[in-house]
Amino acid sequence: MSPELEAFRTRVYLRGYELYRDLPWRDTRDPYAVWVSEAMLQQTQVARVDGRWQRWLERFPTVEALAHAAPVDVLDEWQGLGYNRRALALRNAAEVVTRDHAGTMPTDEAELRALPGIGPATAAGIRAFAYDLPGVYLETNVRAVFLHELFPDAEDVPDSALRRLVAEACPETAVDVAGADVPCTPRSWYYALLDYGYHLKQTVPNPSRRSRSNVRQSRFEGSHRQKRAAAVRLMLDAHAAGEAGVTPQALAAVLSESEAKAGRGPVDEAYASKILAELASEGFCHETDGLWRV
Repeated sequence: MSPELEAFRTRVYLRGYELYRDLPWRDTRDPYAVWVSEAMLQQTQVARVDGRWQRWLERFPTVEALAHAAPVDVLDEWQGLGYNRRALALRNAAEVVTRDHAGTMPTDEAELRALPGIGPATAAGIRAFAYDLPGVYLETNVRAVFLHELFPDAEDVPDSALRRLVAEACPETAVDVAGADVPCTPRSWYYALLDYGYHLKQTVPNPSRRSRSNVRQSRFEGSHRQKRAAAVRLMLDAHAAGEAGVTPQALAAVLSESEAKAGRGPVDEAYASKILAELASEGFCHETDGLWRV
């Protein structure tokens, strides 16, 4: 490692150490619990995850419990966290881990990334926070630190310019840092990056906006994504009420009512049918005799 990068690591580690956030999922090294936290925290604020993570683990305490859970229960527990695909991906991956890995999350990066819904950052997060293994954990707060510290005036910075630096800066083994009581390991290093990056976003113009990978999230209100979420919620409510299912007509009526309140036009039955068919193709629901159910 170059002297400049080593100085960067020391500087950032001490700053992150000062800014440490005592979050509940940081009190565990259980790979399953870590994995659930990483899945929930994707594009979701910490405040929304705190409480929901604990409740999830009470309902599905192990990989095996999640693997054997009904999809309807998994989707029900996920409501309010956004991106329902993540919930099904968690369950699908839990089935693979239970079947192919004896219920234990792999440590190998390639094996982790082969699981449904687990990409490079999630795999690196599991390795770092559960197993204290090095990797390239490049998520938004980490990206913010590297851009702020090492690319202060650059615009449109590609992740390809960051990955090598992220990999180099992550310690392979424990490194003592003067001024910090906790050695710098992959686990503590990435916590420091996350906390310093979070702090930067509260105090300076978000450095991540200078990343080429930065994409503003599309508006949820009135979007197709919102209508899909409403369809899932309607089917979950029907299931909870003991009803046989939901018709496209019923979905169209619910969506139209919501759109009317927002001053938008109605949703026709054809569009409602399209949403239901789309959700069915992704494993969210199925249709029997004109009724759609999760």
